[in-house]
Amino acid sequence: MVNVLGLDIGGANTKAAYVRNQRGVIEDVQVFVEYFPVWKNSKDLEQVLQKLRDNIGGSLDVVGVTMTAELADVYQTKREGVEHILGCVKKVFLDVPIYVLNTEASLESLEAALAEPVGVAAANWAATGWLVAQYFENCIVVDVGSTSTSIIPIINGKIAAQGKADLDKLICGELVYTGSLRTNLAAIVQTVPVKNAWATVSSELFALSGDVHLILGHITREQYISETADGKGTTYKEALTRLARLICADTEMLTEKELTQIAQHIYEKQIQQITKGLNQVYKHAKKTATTKIPILTAGLGKDFLAHKAAKQTITTIIKEKEKEEKITESMIMDLGKMLPSKVSLAVPAVGVALMTAKQAETKTKDA
Repeated sequence: MVNVLGLDIGGANTKAAYVRNQRGVIEDVQVFVEYFPVWKNSKDLEQVLQKLRDNIGGSLDVVGVTMTAELADVYQTKREGVEHILGCVKKVFLDVPIYVLNTEASLESLEAALAEPVGVAAANWAATGWLVAQYFENCIVVDVGSTSTSIIPIINGKIAAQGKADLDKLICGELVYTGSLRTNLAAIVQTVPVKNAWATVSSELFALSGDVHLILGHITREQYISETADGKGTTYKEALTRLARLICADTEMLTEKELTQIAQHIYEKQIQQITKGLNQVYKHAKKTATTKIPILTAGLGKDFLAHKAAKQTITTIIKEKEKEEKITESMIMDLGKMLPSKVSLAVPAVGVALMTAKQAETKTKDA
């Protein structure tokens, strides 16, 4: 039996997966999510990690780590971010072997990661890709988190990503910086429909994507775990107030119906953002795949963002290939229905945990 903790240390959320693994078989999985804005409280990261360790309430044989928090602007460079994050991990798990995931989808020692920190920066997509590749020969994963969307192609049973680092992924469509909760609405739209006209939006941080999805009923107040733009609550009325402020108005100037229509417009534009990246990745993946490629949805936005974008992509493919056998919506699958729901919300953490468990068991056999 190997008891392993997988850590996915993000800029806004730190996720942990505690997995009890017996010869490649998962005996039990526990998932923990801690909202922690690294850019505000980076000095407290060690305390957050200690809290997560205390929460697992069980023995620990090995730790696997992946991260995206190194991008937080509290750090001058990614190197500085990786060094600080891994330094905190080392202090909390000093008595446990630690492995770090790199962008080549392999694990390396803590010492090796510190020697080449850029190679382990923003590698959590590789954990998701590795996990899915254990079950699917060909597919594309669309993982919509609170902050961004990862689009990961799996071809012939292996991760087939064009990009490794964030910059490369932004270029090739594998990273779309739009998410379920934390996206500034001014990064989604420049204009919105109101009073039979179009209003340009303010570039202030007045409202977030979480407000839109709360208003439209896509998320609950409990799921709106990130900080709001004005620091106030997550009631329906408070979300409407923030949305009205996007066009320098308030809820006395705009009706609930008008604000809902604005929210719906922003929602459709956000789907288009993800669809654009997915189309780009899908077309490239089709060049090497020998079979049809299903789309797997994951993350907090899997139902209301990832699924909608996948449907638009599938529709585009049908129009382009009318003479071929049509690809239907059955080609869109919910990763959350294939894995326990708690796992689907923290796939990178679970993925790096299972990778680490496999490596630990292999080393035990070889010893």
